[in-house]
Amino acid sequence: MKVTYTMMDRELRWRGKLLGLLLGTSSEAKFVKTMLNRKKQSDKRKGSHMEGLNVREEWITRKDGSKLRILIYEPHHTNEEVPGVLWLHGGGYAMGVPEMFENTYKKLMDTSSCVIIAPDYRLSIEAPYPAALEDSYDALLWMKNHARELSIRSNQLMVGGESAGGGLTAALTLYARDKGEVNIAFQMPLYPMIDDRMMTESAKENNAPIWNSDMNQWAWKLYLGDRYGKEVSPYAAAARATDYTHLPPTVTYVGDLEPFRDETIHYVEKLKQAGVPADFELYQGCYHGFDIINPKAAVSQKAVAFFLQSYQYAVSHYFAEQK
Repeated sequence: MKVTYTMMDRELRWRGKLLGLLLGTSSEAKFVKTMLNRKKQSDKRKGSHMEGLNVREEWITRKDGSKLRILIYEPHHTNEEVPGVLWLHGGGYAMGVPEMFENTYKKLMDTSSCVIIAPDYRLSIEAPYPAALEDSYDALLWMKNHARELSIRSNQLMVGGESAGGGLTAALTLYARDKGEVNIAFQMPLYPMIDDRMMTESAKENNAPIWNSDMNQWAWKLYLGDRYGKEVSPYAAAARATDYTHLPPTVTYVGDLEPFRDETIHYVEKLKQAGVPADFELYQGCYHGFDIINPKAAVSQKAVAFFLQSYQYAVSHYFAEQK
């Protein structure tokens, strides 16, 4: 899908073009090098937090005995139990740290009080699939098992994330459903990265800024490792799932110019066919991560308001008792 400058929302054009020039890479080798450099840059942000957030760090034990860093964001004052939200950060599975998405955490907490658990999951440039999924599941189990001491309602465990974090969200809800150890009440996989096959129109030859077809392919190669190009588990690429029943109610949105447009639309269609409530909106003239790239744009504010409204509705209406 060829994307031209005039196809973009007017408020998104100049910043998208500028960042596209700054972030774009011309080869797979340069992309990998860029991911390594960005990891070093994002690692420097660890421990640096937005003013006003009540956050603390914990280290939980993986099955192999190694430690996983998680961040816990809690309300300043609450006398009641609140929903628990596991938030999985974006970054193409290859970069990023939880601290980078604190704007989203604050918006969620301001909309309806909650406790947010944000794991610093292993990145693909260090450990390919299933490392990130396993870390996400370990954090989900930890949230469930510590719900009482965290003042979390055990029947309102939610999962969300943007981009690769949205892909992990969709994979994790499939995994948790099949494992049967945790019941998830609601999921928020925003413009999720869920299909490694890249066979849809929007994923083919997409030259949009921020995230295009080449970058998407290179990121999937990193994440899947020697599994790339083979039959892949839906726990790695959720679009490969064949059974969408008994998944949690869902909210998502996506821009119409980005590679993930069609896979997100198909995902929502399959959820609805399986009887899963799913709120969805498609935003015209928007490339990948538009709401983060230019949060002041009218279309970005509209998308975020839609997402938060759906989250607020979920807090009042969606519950899933634990076994």
